[in-house]
Amino acid sequence: MRVVLTWVGIGLVLLFVAGLWNFAERVRQPPAPPPQADAIVALTGGSLTRLSTGVRLLEERRGERLLISGVNRVVTDEELLRVALEVDPDLAECCIDIGRSAEDTLGNASETAAWAREHRYTKIILVTDDYHMPRSHAELSLAMPEAEIHPYPVRTRWTDPALWRSDLGAAGRLASEYVKYLVIRSREAVIDLGRGGETAKDGA
Repeated sequence: MRVVLTWVGIGLVLLFVAGLWNFAERVRQPPAPPPQADAIVALTGGSLTRLSTGVRLLEERRGERLLISGVNRVVTDEELLRVALEVDPDLAECCIDIGRSAEDTLGNASETAAWAREHRYTKIILVTDDYHMPRSHAELSLAMPEAEIHPYPVRTRWTDPALWRSDLGAAGRLASEYVKYLVIRSREAVIDLGRGGETAKDGA
């Protein structure tokens, strides 16, 4: 039995490493050109590049409105839009909303879903860091099953193979994100099973 458990453990470790490797390779892929959408959502965290990318897409009229989700409550609109991002005042006034209720990715999804439904948006471009995109996309898809969520990841140094394959800190960051992504996928599978059970009862 001990030998069997040892081999099972080795197999699980190998599966995890293979999955992590595939995850890291996948998130490094360049983004597809963003489609014409109803709106754009940029998630805070990491660098300001996420937010400046969202502003750029808005300036390119890829969507009619931008939500910046998860802004710290102590940061004023002036500090964020005028000082940090240097957004044109007219654009900020007409077309950018600041969300401050979200404290994590699940909160981003909830905040975005409420905002999108209020404005009746069903086609959204999602902007966040490349390694954060799979989890963010999964959370938003669960929160808004009626919407089309189009990922537009921002390239980061953490997904550079030359870095994460040689630096334990970078590899640990990717591994942590991969585990969180697996948790969301597991939760999604449980939800799907529940829906299947409800459908079976309705059919009966």
